[in-house]
Formats: sequence, C-alpha cells, structure tokens
Amino acid sequence: MTNALADMLASRDWILADGATGTNLFNMGLGSGDAPEFWNEAEPDKIRALYRGAVEAGSDLFLTNSFGSNASRLKLHGAEARAHDLSRIAAELGREVADASGRTVIVAGSMGPTGEIMEPMGSLTYARAVEMFHEQAEGLKAGGADVLWVETISAAEEFRAAAEAAALADMPWCGTMSFDTAGRTMMGLTSAAMVDLVGKLGHKPLAFGANCGVGAADLLRTVLGFMAQGPEQPVIAKGNAGIPKYVDGHIHYDGTPDLMADYAVLARDCGATIIGGCCGTMPEHLRKMREALETRAPGPRPTLDQIAAALGGFSSPADGTETGGAARPERTRRRRRG
Repeated sequence: MTNALADMLASRDWILADGATGTNLFNMGLGSGDAPEFWNEAEPDKIRALYRGAVEAGSDLFLTNSFGSNASRLKLHGAEARAHDLSRIAAELGREVADASGRTVIVAGSMGPTGEIMEPMGSLTYARAVEMFHEQAEGLKAGGADVLWVETISAAEEFRAAAEAAALADMPWCGTMSFDTAGRTMMGLTSAAMVDLVGKLGHKPLAFGANCGVGAADLLRTVLGFMAQGPEQPVIAKGNAGIPKYVDGHIHYDGTPDLMADYAVLARDCGATIIGGCCGTMPEHLRKMREALETRAPGPRPTLDQIAAALGGFSSPADGTETGGAARPERTRRRRRG
C-alpha cells in the first residue's frame, strides 16, 4: 500500500484527475457492447495511450481501465474467472505509464458497480458484493495501483461493500456516486445522505464525491450539497463534458474545452479538491482545465444561479438537497440543452 494520494492531498489545494475512459476507447475503435477490459490484454498499446493522454494533458491522477472487471459484469462475456487478472493488467499498464511520466502521478484502480441490484430489491447479497469487489481490489493492488477508486455507485449497501473490500485488501480508496435522478442517485440517495454514509464507514475513503450524472452544472449542485454538510474528507468532482446528444449514430457530449475550464474553476470554488471529467472529457478538455486551475485565482463559493449561467441550466428543479441545507435557485437562466 502506498500513501501517494494521501501525501498529495496534504500538500495540494487541488488535484486534476483524468477524463473519460469509454469515450476515448470508442474513439480508438472499441465496439459497442464489447468489454473494454479485454483490451488490457488484447490492445495494451491503446490502453497505454489512453493513460498517457491524460498524463500528458496534465492529470495528476488517472483511473485504470477496470471499471467493469468484476465477476458479475465479466460473466456477461463468459469471463467471470478473469476478474483478478484483467484488473491486475489494467493497473500494471497504468503503473508503467505513471512511472515513466517523470513526476508523481497517481494510479487509481477503477471499480465500478457490479451491475446487479442488491437485496432486498434484488438478488445480490452483501457478502457476494464484498467478495467480488475484494477480488477486483486484490488484482488492482497486485498490479501496482496506488489507491482504489470506486465510482458510479447508486446504492448505499454497494458502497459499503466496496469499502469493506478495500479494508480486506488493505488499500486506501476513494468513492463517488452518480446523482442522475433529480439530484439523487438511482436508488434515491441525496448528497446529504452520502456524507452521512461516509461518516459512518469503518474504513473511510481518502476522498469522496460525485461522478457522471447528467451534466457539469448538476454535478456542482451536488458538490454544494456535500459542502453544506461540512464533510471531513476532501470532495471529488468528476462531471460529464456537457450534455449527451445522439449525433450520427453515436453519443456526443457538447461541452467544449472552454466550458470544462469554467467547470473546473467553479468546482474548486464550490469546495472540491479532486477535479476531473467523466463521459465526453477528452485530453483537450483536460489541458484547458489544468490551465484554468493554474491561472485563475480562487473565488468565493458560487451560487446556483452563477453555476447555471456559466454551465447551462439544471436538468430538474429538484436537486435532492432540499433537506440538506443547499437551497434551490428560484430560477435557472437557461434550460438544459439537448
């Protein structure tokens, strides 16, 4: 286990994370429905290029290509027995790129949701979720990941299971949930509920926050919801590059590099420490984000109206923070695009 991210958090006001994995891999030729994790073995040069693209754009931290390398998701491709190996290879390739960068770059072992619904609504037991996350965590640890990065989680119990798995693997970790349903996760958690959840964990994350969701404005509204609770841990903001649109047979995100630069500065001013992008965020976005964070002076915490004016209106009038201390704006200046 390394302390690289803890050391960086202790010495930096902000840390630039990476951007999209799937969007970049689709641009490299990954087919729809294919498991990206197979490319760790079949197309290692493309995975190195994915990682290197973020590092060369200025990212201090990048996620490994292991989002779906758990037994449940890999079972869809007849590869459930390969969860450990594919996770290990993802981290090994990342370690190689980070160590060759000439500076401190954090390799964060991505762990996405199992894809199953947990009891009592579904059939996935807590014990089985812990087992699957632990297998993945051990693979990422063996490959040299500095930290585990649990992301895009919707259910509290699945988040707890990932935390327990990180403890079993004796690994530091970070965790983000996706607030994509009127400011709540798919399973109904608000930003305030997540802060409460993190505070009660035995093995607490180094940082926590939100990723993906709808657009950058919505994600920052969630960040404000976190900050209203006075969290002890640093907060992560990893928003999509604008709003997804279906163009010429594929999904396109309309956020420009300049918009994402504005988002990065607003995220910092909202209180986020680890700032990156999610779907649609390419190296050109990251370069502009880095430049903005380095050259624009910190400002006061923005209001929801200021966020909407800069990044576009929110996707819903409800923000999931009505009982969490963050007020809704009386209006949004622009409606959600597309």
